[in-house]
Amino acid sequence: MWEMTITPAFYDTDALGHINNTRLPAWFELARNELFTIFTPDLDPKKWQLILARIEVDFVGELFYGQPIQIRTLISKLGNTSFVIRQEAWQEGKLGAQGQAVMVHYDFARAQAQPLTEAQRTALSAHLVTQN
Repeated sequence: MWEMTITPAFYDTDALGHINNTRLPAWFELARNELFTIFTPDLDPKKWQLILARIEVDFVGELFYGQPIQIRTLISKLGNTSFVIRQEAWQEGKLGAQGQAVMVHYDFARAQAQPLTEAQRTALSAHLVTQN
């Protein structure tokens, strides 16, 4: 599991004082950067090998300005050409949001999905957590 701490800024809040719903997808993407280095170590977009096929975010609690938010990122499923990322946003021990993203290993020159390499599978498997 990868972990990242976000310190919310005042502009991350909405009129009700909660973290705005638009911030969570952006924070989840930011927290995926370490995972992206498995595919593109220098994060050079010209060498990119992934596409985002699906994203969903469920807001299950409140998140507020003034306290750090921990983003937890893990792999929940490995396929042949794709994998599912599960992410959670925690504040003061309470789950505020959770989401999933489906990423596809992609060959842009051929415009098609490509199988995950054994090295990529091994690196992703180190963060694989399945739920019953």
